[in-house]
Amino acid sequence: MPEAFDATCISSALFTDFYELTMAQGYWKEDMNQRVVFDMFFRRQPWDGGFSVLAGNETLLDALTQFHFSEADIDYLSTQKIFDAEFLDYLKDFAFHGDVYTMDEGSIIFPQEPIVRIHANLIEAQIIEGLILNHINFQSLIATKAARVWLASNKGSLMEFGLRRAQGPNGALCASRAAYIGGATGTSNTLAGKLFGIPVMGTMAHSWIMSFPSELEAFRTYANIYREHSVFLIDTYDTLKSGIKNAIIAGKELAEQGRNFGVRLDSGDIAYLSTEVRKALDNAGLPHAKISVSNELTEDIVSTLTAQNVPIDSWGVGTHMVTGGTESSFTGVYKLAARHDKATDSMIPAMKFSDNPAKTTNPGIKNVFRIYDEHGMAKADILALEDEEIAAGKTYRFYHPMIDYRQFSFTASAVEPLLKKRIANGMFTRDRKSDKEQLHASRSLMERQLKTFDESYKRLLNPHIYKVSLTEKLKNLKLSFINAQITR
Repeated sequence: MPEAFDATCISSALFTDFYELTMAQGYWKEDMNQRVVFDMFFRRQPWDGGFSVLAGNETLLDALTQFHFSEADIDYLSTQKIFDAEFLDYLKDFAFHGDVYTMDEGSIIFPQEPIVRIHANLIEAQIIEGLILNHINFQSLIATKAARVWLASNKGSLMEFGLRRAQGPNGALCASRAAYIGGATGTSNTLAGKLFGIPVMGTMAHSWIMSFPSELEAFRTYANIYREHSVFLIDTYDTLKSGIKNAIIAGKELAEQGRNFGVRLDSGDIAYLSTEVRKALDNAGLPHAKISVSNELTEDIVSTLTAQNVPIDSWGVGTHMVTGGTESSFTGVYKLAARHDKATDSMIPAMKFSDNPAKTTNPGIKNVFRIYDEHGMAKADILALEDEEIAAGKTYRFYHPMIDYRQFSFTASAVEPLLKKRIANGMFTRDRKSDKEQLHASRSLMERQLKTFDESYKRLLNPHIYKVSLTEKLKNLKLSFINAQITR
């Protein structure tokens, strides 16, 4: 397997919630290991945004093909005194033998639509629930955050350096990976650079400057060692009274050698200081010197600075990018959509009800289609039952997933099916790209797809709500479940 798998993924099937195993034993005892279909989808956009970015499903696919119980895992389960020896024997040969349909990593995604669809027997499908949600929820949260910051910077140069604030070693690696998919230009995480081929960035910390007798000596020494990669951190003592002055002295010495340099601000009033620093650099005859900023940046701060045309060339974002900031988690869930019925020997739809209409699921085995207008712009994502096709050039009526009277008609100029079969009978359906190739492909897809969405869906404040709608056939199936529940 690729090296990144060992670094970022867990293959032990103990990586599941304990109740999955107690249910699995119950299914096994009751001979209820029939074929089922589960959907993974999410309920709402984080940060009240207009879109999310799918990430983590590629690391998930690798993990699924390796998921198993080791002998030590079985021994541990036996100590819990709750599992029959025969069931533990069954688990010794556990492996995922099902099918996986998923959207491409880097896809722009929306609430309620299946982004992963699992076809498997009930025990397998149940045990892998936690693995699926863990991989996709965290990485999609971080990729979405990165995309918001990237757009706020007008698609500028964005460095992720949240290693020291991330949730543990695996969290840091997955965050670096996801942030790159979402638009980060590079990372400070050197291991992530090696594993995933992400450009690594970074020059100095305040401790470098404080280790020398003077600020100027610290800058000169660094410039002498790293003549092609000098970025001076100028706020260790006083940004305007000493930092920028000493940076200009060291920078001019580099300029005489035909080399450029940059400065970084990590504290203070970034708008004011960067403006004054730009003036000082320009007045010193150093117009090509770059300004980088950091210090608890968020998409709102970056957007404000960008709107003010503050002279900033690159952005360093750590804590808020790799932790999600004000959003602690992505709202992905995993729900049963269909199950095999012995009486009819067919798959029949299943539906979860709730007092909260937003938590009532859409029944049946579903596909997702993205429909485009004549300008190549995305207009809606359509949920359809597996035997339905949405064709370009035909006019259809589509329905709101929760409000029956909300509907619209549309003639699509182009239609794109979004769910693709990636695993069949536990095996990949096509050759796998290397981790580095896949990561770059995922990032490229994110960029291409974002271009197909109107700016109103991408703004930070009060974004327009993108349509996720049902076909008439799926709408009628859902209403039949609701009506049957009402008449019980």
